Parts: sequence; C-alpha cells; structure tokens
Amino acid sequence: MEIAPHFILHETEHWIVNHHLASALPGYLMLGTKLKTNSLAELSTEALAELGGVLARTQQIIERHLKPRRLYIGRFGHEPGLPLHFHFIPVYDWVEDLFWKDSRYRLLESFAYAENPLPSTDGAELTLFVWREFAENPTPPAIQGRSVEEVIEALRNAFK
Repeated sequence: MEIAPHFILHETEHWIVNHHLASALPGYLMLGTKLKTNSLAELSTEALAELGGVLARTQQIIERHLKPRRLYIGRFGHEPGLPLHFHFIPVYDWVEDLFWKDSRYRLLESFAYAENPLPSTDGAELTLFVWREFAENPTPPAIQGRSVEEVIEALRNAFK
C-alpha cells in the first residue's frame, strides 16, 4: 500500500511513521516496515534493532506533544499483502468522554466483571470505539483541539 507523502511523519532505513490514512482522530499513528512482510521473523537483525528505538521515540513524541490520557500501542493487522505495522492510538480525555456518552457502547458493560461496581472500560473497548467512530463512521465525531493536519505538522517537526 502506497502512503501519500503528506501523511508521512518520519522515516528510517527500515520503518515509516505515518498518520493513519483513514482515521479522523488526530495523532493516530502507524509504524510500518518498508519490507513487504507481515512477520517479525522475516526482518533483518538491523530492522529489528531499529524497531525498539522507533517505537519508543514515537511513544515519547505522542505523549510529550499530544498528552493523551492513554496511549495504546499494538499490532492488529492480518490482511495479506500489508506490511507489518503497529498502531499508536491516543485516547484523549474528550475521546473517552464521548465513549461514555454513547449508549451503544454501554452494551459492552454487560460483559464487565460482576465484582467491579464502578463503570470501567479497557483498551479493547476504547480501541473499538476509536476504530468505529473515527475511521469507519462516514461522519466522525467533532474533534476537540488541533486538526489531523495540524497534528501531522507538529509531530513531523518533533521527529526532526
């Protein structure tokens, strides 16, 4: 998959950091290998060594410049033909507030542990919310704060 240049924030010899192409959530980043593989085992020693530093630096830049309440980092993709990639999902206070106000997501509470009387959620539920509402929804929720374009520019400068 070709990444449009205006989404790319940073490149190293083996990795590309870009804003998620389909997400309206500012700061939702992707870290993908330049090698056409979906397996860590197929990466060179150099690419694997570089991965740790790029993961850490991306996390640090997001946390320092965007200050999300939470930051989820994970690998979810399994589509053939897509390169190995990791998701950096910032969950801002206002995103979590939207999650709690959306009655459709209260159905998830029926699966919560009975011992926990306080409303709580986990990364899986908030990730589902972000994916459904900010990437798949044709009319995503209103953004609070900087736009995707403004965040891309700020993070691109932070990587320099």
